[in-house]
Amino acid sequence: MLSKELIETIQKFHFRTRYLANEMFAGQYTSAFKGRGMEFAEVREYIPGDDIRIIDWNVSARFGRPFVKIFHEERELTVMLVIDLSASNMFATRKRFKRDMIAEVAGTLAFLAIKTNDKVGAILFTSSVEKFIPPKKGSAHVWRLIKEIFTHEESATGTNIAAALTYLNNAVKRNSIVFLLSDFMDAAYEKVLKTASSKHDLTMIRVEDDAEKNLPDMGRVTFTDPESGETCHVNTSNRKVRDLWKKEREKKERDIQTICSRCGISLIQLNTKKSAIKPLMRYFLERGRR
Repeated sequence: MLSKELIETIQKFHFRTRYLANEMFAGQYTSAFKGRGMEFAEVREYIPGDDIRIIDWNVSARFGRPFVKIFHEERELTVMLVIDLSASNMFATRKRFKRDMIAEVAGTLAFLAIKTNDKVGAILFTSSVEKFIPPKKGSAHVWRLIKEIFTHEESATGTNIAAALTYLNNAVKRNSIVFLLSDFMDAAYEKVLKTASSKHDLTMIRVEDDAEKNLPDMGRVTFTDPESGETCHVNTSNRKVRDLWKKEREKKERDIQTICSRCGISLIQLNTKKSAIKPLMRYFLERGRR
């Protein structure tokens, strides 16, 4: 049974992400992700100014006056959220954990999907797939999805993006809009990523914390890898050590951007001390223009 405090936290999160979806991104989302085509809805009488190309000549001949065809966008899309719950995301130095930001963005995307009558599902993963939530419609389904993100107890601490994407490719047959949310503290996933991007409309959302970029001068420090549990002793006062740390982080950044470029995938970069609104808004607007 969930504690009262946890229920209140989930409810506040639920209201915030729904607000973001309704007030900030609704129009941008529908412009960025079009339906699969147009389907016939009904006919109505011709109004001066209507495009003559949509006149229904059979109905017009039957009634002796012009009628036009009305079409609606076929909106039935499926959105899949592939969410990294590995231990490295339980890291923060300022505003919030990386996992909190991942959860907020995932919740906002889920509400955007159901607002436009799209289905939304999720794959929660660590070093293996932890949980598969099949895509469905409705706010009750989004509530369940958000609750799972907050309450799921992981069976592992590591990260295996390739395993999550392989599961996605096998479990979700229909072409879907896929958002992969992670800090991407992993390697050897490019091949599966390329396969997934050829089958689905895939976007990578990377969350990072400023403290991961630069190693501060704190003297001799013991570091523990949250995923493997391994420890090491580092002299952070050594300038060469700090420079090497920075170079490795910059290389990681370049590698991720190169992978996205080779696979033809959009990359959204988020930072825990900043709002996710501007990067997401920019992504939706740029995609809508394309």
